[in-house]
Amino acid sequence: MLNIIIFAALAYVFYSVYKSYNRYESYSQEAFKDFSVSHDALKHSELGLFVALVAKLAKADGKVDALEAQLVGIMFDDISGVFPEPEKTKQILKDIFNEEKDKTDNVEQIVSELAHSIKRDTSKQQQFMGFLIQLAFVDGECSKNEEELLQRIAEILEFDPNTYHAIFDKFEKMMQNMQPQANISDAYKLLGVSENDDIKTIKKAYKKLIRQYHPDIIASQGKSEAYMQEATAKTQEINQAYEMIMEARK
Repeated sequence: MLNIIIFAALAYVFYSVYKSYNRYESYSQEAFKDFSVSHDALKHSELGLFVALVAKLAKADGKVDALEAQLVGIMFDDISGVFPEPEKTKQILKDIFNEEKDKTDNVEQIVSELAHSIKRDTSKQQQFMGFLIQLAFVDGECSKNEEELLQRIAEILEFDPNTYHAIFDKFEKMMQNMQPQANISDAYKLLGVSENDDIKTIKKAYKKLIRQYHPDIIASQGKSEAYMQEATAKTQEINQAYEMIMEARK
């Protein structure tokens, strides 16, 4: 994992490159306390529109892989927690995801609706685009189809091209510079398990860490780009360790 010194350096670098987000509480239980939960209302809410875009990006390379599915599932928990009737909300969000993941002809409509909803709020633009870029890189690389979709979303959203490319390039370089676990012992240590633990225990530890470090669209409000980088880097390190262990167990 990135140690404290490296993380502090990263934080300083990103602080000098990007302006910090202004703290806002758009996505909180208080903000949604009077929200009437229904499929139509959620589908046209900011977060429902965002879930639709997440679905399209996750399926852009032909399939939703295991890590993407894990992160999307946790995202449903994060988002549904701010709405009344969380379980009902979560199921509707899943339905929206499944409805939208294979549609390719309504991207402009959804992004335009989202843009209208957030009224070109640059903080929200950066929050949404930053999270989508994270998702594209969370499996270690951003495919051509994912990159093309990201650029299309950014253009329709009227997100500043220089900021978009700066964020994208930083994530790309970070992934290129990440070092895989040196050996299987390091992988076990990172997950907090031992070589004697069974598969069930290892999977449980893996899921617990993923949940702890995953990029969180709700918690990221007001956070700097360094926070997003750290979340993605740790998620990828955990994934690499898990894959190494699973490969060794075959």
